[in-house]
Amino acid sequence: MTTVKEPDLDLAAPKPDELAGVLLATERPPRPSALSASFSFGWRAVLKIKHVPEQLFDVTAFPIMMTLMFTYLFGGALAGSPTQYLQFFLPGILASSVVMITMYTGVAVNTDIEKGVFDRFRTLPIWRPAPMVGYLLGDVLRYLIASVVIMVVGLILGFRPDGGIGGVAVGVLLLLVFSFGLSWVWTMFGLLLRSEKSVMGVSMMVIMPLTFLSNIYVDPSTMPGWLQAGVSANPISHLVTAVRSTMSGAWDGSAIMWTLIAAAALTAVFGTLTMRLYNRK
Repeated sequence: MTTVKEPDLDLAAPKPDELAGVLLATERPPRPSALSASFSFGWRAVLKIKHVPEQLFDVTAFPIMMTLMFTYLFGGALAGSPTQYLQFFLPGILASSVVMITMYTGVAVNTDIEKGVFDRFRTLPIWRPAPMVGYLLGDVLRYLIASVVIMVVGLILGFRPDGGIGGVAVGVLLLLVFSFGLSWVWTMFGLLLRSEKSVMGVSMMVIMPLTFLSNIYVDPSTMPGWLQAGVSANPISHLVTAVRSTMSGAWDGSAIMWTLIAAAALTAVFGTLTMRLYNRK
């Protein structure tokens, strides 16, 4: 019977000095900057859209449906003709559609928490807010796509902005800035609530009154006095007024200022609350 000689384990084991030399031979890679980490997570959000293109349904089909439905169902009754109503309505439905899809930021955050992805993010040597900022940066692309879709549909239907391309671009930019600030509200809900259905339900309870109790669909001057006061104080109304003014070529400096102030306040308040919840999650 042939016996097999076992290998000499002492000879095979590396010496501690040799092992340390191999592990310490190269320097540790530098820690990514806050901007780099945020853009990396933003790119992750974009790749999710690439692999699941159905996510673009709410930024393509939904805005088209809303624009066509309100223009042809209510245009004649509210303004005499759909084309005439479209001149007033399109900047409003542009703001309304983009504001409504901001809630999906909170849904995405909550989904990643449920899957345990955030546990991995918290262990990485990166700027702590980077995952949250990355979500918002990725969603800015979705907001831009929705804006382009609505503008193209509006131009086909007969919308003619007197402010030209520059006015339209500034109006869309104001909308993106405001939506970035508003998205922090939904990220907070995404961290605070237990399921994505809860996030969507609470978000809709907030968004629906904000959008309908505004100047999106009708002129507030036709409303009762007590309701006009609430509509005038609504930040969505300031946003819509600002977008309408830039697209019409008659810029409203006050509305633009209040829109930027609202965006900054939302980011400062709810961004801070979101990060506190994230650090304690």
